[in-house]
Amino acid sequence: MKCPTDNATLVMSERSGIEIDYCPECRGVWLDRGELDKIVDRAAQEAAPTPKYAEPRYDDRSRSQQPYRKKKGHWLGELFD
Repeated sequence: MKCPTDNATLVMSERSGIEIDYCPECRGVWLDRGELDKIVDRAAQEAAPTPKYAEPRYDDRSRSQQPYRKKKGHWLGELFD
């Protein structure tokens, strides 16, 4: 398949179960039908609030001693690395 912008041959890559066509020349990204819907659906699932558990009621000193949790990267970052 050719890039609509510069007529270079597109390269196909699969990231997180979604096929992405990209142009190595202009770095344009092209999606087939339904692929954008998959990306939007996955982003909505990830952004959905997680149910919170009931925290035990202690004084503030115990809360400050909770271990640090590293924030997981966004899955969209994996698509374009």
